[in-house]
Amino acid sequence: MKIGDLSRETGVSPRLLRYYEEQGLLTSHRVGGGHRRYADDAPVVVGHIRAFLAAGLTTSVIREVLPCVEGPGPELEHCAAPTLWKQLRGLDNKISTLQDARSALAGILATTTAPVVDVRSTSG
Repeated sequence: MKIGDLSRETGVSPRLLRYYEEQGLLTSHRVGGGHRRYADDAPVVVGHIRAFLAAGLTTSVIREVLPCVEGPGPELEHCAAPTLWKQLRGLDNKISTLQDARSALAGILATTTAPVVDVRSTSG
């Protein structure tokens, strides 16, 4: 499969597909003229990459867990679990830190004499 075909099928730009390849997430082989050719399962692999990116994983973490993915599901083998649990704990810690910061800021704002403005309802 050519890079343009893979791009059309997945909705991912050729530039981003080349980046995935540079990061070791996607493989191709070169044919005459140096053109990239991807395996038939490349659209499935790109789908997995996109799902992991949407879950907040970095490309280095994705590179680590991608070999543990089977099928279009994806179904994960046990080898992915420790890494993914570590990432989930990291997200939980970040959420907790943000909640603490929000509470502190809300407390500061509660002491102000300025009128309350709900920034969530303003556009801009």
